[in-house]
Amino acid sequence: EQTPLVEPISLDEAFLDVTATEHLFGGAVAMAVQIKRAVRERCGLVVSVGVATNKLCAKVGSDLRKPDGLVIVPAGGEAAFLAPLTLERLWGVGPRTREVLAGWDLRTIGQLAAFDRSVLETRLGEHGTDIWERANGIDEGEVQSEHAPKSVGHSHTFDANTLDTAKIESTLLRLAEGVGRRLRDHTLRGKTITMTLRVAPFETRTRQRTLREPTDDDVTIFRIARQLLRDALAEDREGGRTSPVRLVGVSVSGVTAGEQLGLFDAARHARLNAALDAVRSRFGDSALDRASAREVKERRRFSGHRSR
Repeated sequence: EQTPLVEPISLDEAFLDVTATEHLFGGAVAMAVQIKRAVRERCGLVVSVGVATNKLCAKVGSDLRKPDGLVIVPAGGEAAFLAPLTLERLWGVGPRTREVLAGWDLRTIGQLAAFDRSVLETRLGEHGTDIWERANGIDEGEVQSEHAPKSVGHSHTFDANTLDTAKIESTLLRLAEGVGRRLRDHTLRGKTITMTLRVAPFETRTRQRTLREPTDDDVTIFRIARQLLRDALAEDREGGRTSPVRLVGVSVSGVTAGEQLGLFDAARHARLNAALDAVRSRFGDSALDRASAREVKERRRFSGHRSR
């Protein structure tokens, strides 16, 4: 009601960015008061709110006076607000990190903020730099109102267990095409390709490979997934096992926003995928098939798909 920029962080917590709308409601503090009043009137519940220029201080502030608090951190006063608090309050400082910091007799956020940054970098690497910046009230994270899925995947359950490798691989191709299309539809790419196999009696096996560069290309996804499938089945044969397949699936994780790089082969694949997507969008998924998918005459429906 007061801003479209809402980032849920748990069942009952969220960040709100009111930069663009606070002038409409009398300022950020007035908005916080209004939110608390509205929740009490509509739900009969109390809420704790922190108001600050960044997510770190807003979260710490909201935690300080639960269950019915309102903590305001003035702009420019972030470091001073955090300074007297214990290190447990600071994001990224867990038990192991606290043990290291205790070796330097650091107990409060203010003590960490005043500590030699270079020493932290030497001992803790990039993590040392991160916690030093947070201790000084620096947090440039933006409120993310929309999150890209962590993974995109499809799976298919066969009507009956099968040992037909051509059938399994052609099904895997169709699944890879579905995953690639969903990635492109949302302008996403991923680096880790996972193949899932369920064999009789009811054993699930997964294999995965991480690429150097993220991809949204059907052929790349299929090529990697097919090799992972062949490796898994070869392991069974070498172990003297026969493994009728009940389910096969492929997913892409390590997902980030962005289009495929338009260079050389990547550009050619991108044009081909765009053409396939356009035809299937207009005439249906069965309008075009790659030659290697024709092993299976009857198009089967996906048993399900997931996007986390």
